[in-house]
Amino acid sequence: MHVALITACSGAGAGGAGRCRWRIAGGAGRCWQALRVQWAGQWEVQGREGAGVRPPGTGINTKGTVLRRVDVGHAAKLRFQPPLVLIRAAGAASFRGVGTVPRGRAASFRGVGTVPRGRDTAPRGAETSGSATATLVVMSTEQSADLSGGGTMDRFYAVIPAGGTGTRLWPLSRAATPKFLHDLTGSGTTLLRSTYDRLKPLTGRRILLVTGVAHRDAVRSQLPELSEADLLLENEPKDSGAAIGLAAAILARRDPDIIIGSFAADHVISPDEVFRDAVREAVHTAAAGRIVTIGIEPAFPSTGFGYIRSNSELDIAGAPHARAVVEFVEKPSEEVAKQYLQSGEYHWNAGMFVAPVSLMLQHLRQSQPELYDGLNEIADAWETDRREEVMTRIWPTLPKISIDYAVAEPAAKGGDVAMVPGNFTWDDVGDFAALGRLNSAADISELTVMGDGARVFSESASGVVVSDTKRVIALIGLEDVVIVDTKDALLVTTTEHAQEVKQAVERLKASGDDDVL
Repeated sequence: MHVALITACSGAGAGGAGRCRWRIAGGAGRCWQALRVQWAGQWEVQGREGAGVRPPGTGINTKGTVLRRVDVGHAAKLRFQPPLVLIRAAGAASFRGVGTVPRGRAASFRGVGTVPRGRDTAPRGAETSGSATATLVVMSTEQSADLSGGGTMDRFYAVIPAGGTGTRLWPLSRAATPKFLHDLTGSGTTLLRSTYDRLKPLTGRRILLVTGVAHRDAVRSQLPELSEADLLLENEPKDSGAAIGLAAAILARRDPDIIIGSFAADHVISPDEVFRDAVREAVHTAAAGRIVTIGIEPAFPSTGFGYIRSNSELDIAGAPHARAVVEFVEKPSEEVAKQYLQSGEYHWNAGMFVAPVSLMLQHLRQSQPELYDGLNEIADAWETDRREEVMTRIWPTLPKISIDYAVAEPAAKGGDVAMVPGNFTWDDVGDFAALGRLNSAADISELTVMGDGARVFSESASGVVVSDTKRVIALIGLEDVVIVDTKDALLVTTTEHAQEVKQAVERLKASGDDDVL
């Protein structure tokens, strides 16, 4: 027996943009058309995103997912113009979908009709008075189906910020070839490609990538399926606040009900399915009106990561592990990090954020009005022939600030941030010591060796060797060494001092040795 469930909700957010979406779940009920909704009278919506008014006679065409229920402040008619939806009944079935509720109330409407076996039926003339919420259910007499938030994931867009130069991985990572373009795990796949493939089962092609103009060709080569419309190019480096904020502003103009998720291009995560489970919970939590971060279960008392402190669990459908965030804290000392692990209240901050675009932009406007105004001016011109002129004029003037400082931390103080624990392995590959932890390819004793055709001899040695040449490298009696050999630069340090490579790069830049950076 075939089962199908269709749910529609209509509403308006800030500015009065109405939405009505449909989703079909289960058996044979797969055939449906875009729905046109027209208001026969003026109606007003009061919701989390603010108030909006639609005048008589306005309408939209839409299809897709389920939106939340809203309260109507004025009596009105909401007319579903035919064809409402097409269903082929595999057996005798019933549908419900027409009714009324008092002014100022939100509810589901029920009416009764029949669908003869084997016929395509388009309910016509269905209309409701006094509410912006309606439900149509098509089901067999023997089975029923449930769609509890089943359409939420269809609102989800992933954004991949692919920026930075990875200076702590110099001379392997450089301005022209940053670390996300490299295979740093011996898997045969670059970090960027791995990130894209990890997200695709959640989003399909709903992925935006933000990167520098200089990396356009390399990115297009690694992700040939990425459309030009989904590739946002920075004409000079900015921090994640500008990159993610621009993506949010552009997506908000495509659809203000989108839920955005930001995931860096250069992180290593495993297993992918556990990661995706956490993202699904984060999306459902965001749909409940929160900015959500995915906190990593700490594997050791790290002094190289920031931390997220959380407490009480939230009661959110589809997100059983979501918790309220108390605060974000900076990188601690080793002693403090040990205390964090013992308390059980702290998780590593991996910089992954999921949020309704409207809520993210709201907090950006409150905490960084200059950045917000500039990004919105660019977004307004993005789909016009003024894009290049406005981007060139505005982008260099925008403040450099991370999304953590611009949005997440201020929002946490206002109680708008939640966390979903991520019980997967994660590393931001921040230095060569991380490569030793992550990469077991071509191990020689306790020495990790990377590079095609690397010629390394070792005796009583440990650490990491990365070779981009055919030069023979011999190590004898050295512990925790880091050697990176390229055609024009050689790095020798230890895993203990791996974080200090960034300072060496800064000194090289100050001395004018830009040709090796």
